[in-house]
Amino acid sequence: MTMETPAPRRKLTRKELFLGFLSAGIMGFGGVLPIIRRVMVEDKRWLTQMEFNELFSLCQSLPGANVVNLSFAFGTREAGASGAAAAVMGLLSAPVAIVLVLSGLYARFGGVAPVRHALLGLAATAAGLALGSGLRIATPILRTPRNMLLAAAVYGLAFGLHLSLPLIVLLSLPVSLALAWRTVP
Repeated sequence: MTMETPAPRRKLTRKELFLGFLSAGIMGFGGVLPIIRRVMVEDKRWLTQMEFNELFSLCQSLPGANVVNLSFAFGTREAGASGAAAAVMGLLSAPVAIVLVLSGLYARFGGVAPVRHALLGLAATAAGLALGSGLRIATPILRTPRNMLLAAAVYGLAFGLHLSLPLIVLLSLPVSLALAWRTVP
């Protein structure tokens, strides 16, 4: 297994953080995770896929919206508290404005049958985006039987036993750390 070693790069400015996350927030309306991953990993090359997975895994284990946590953590890493503010504001400003406009339109036209049917189609699109993003994030992780078994166990704890996230983390983190520690050269 080869490790990705990114070339050293300069820290991002607050403007770069704001504009990068603004573009993700605008394009990712209804499902921003796949867009944020594409912007950060493929387009801007701010992170490798593995670095993104690691940061997103941390952010997913924290309370709050995963992508907001991600923008906050990445912004902090790049430019401190003001970088976090720039990234979060970039991520949220356009969607908040769009939602305010759309909520006014929904209040007026939400009871119309074609509008209800269109919203069902949007829900299917959002589900597809979430599935696609999950598969892209999982692909580099699930290359070993050990990781596949750990992922299946966590899935079983969450969806089979309906355990809470904090309990799943308490149960799986020691196992995951022990397995990772054993494989580090």
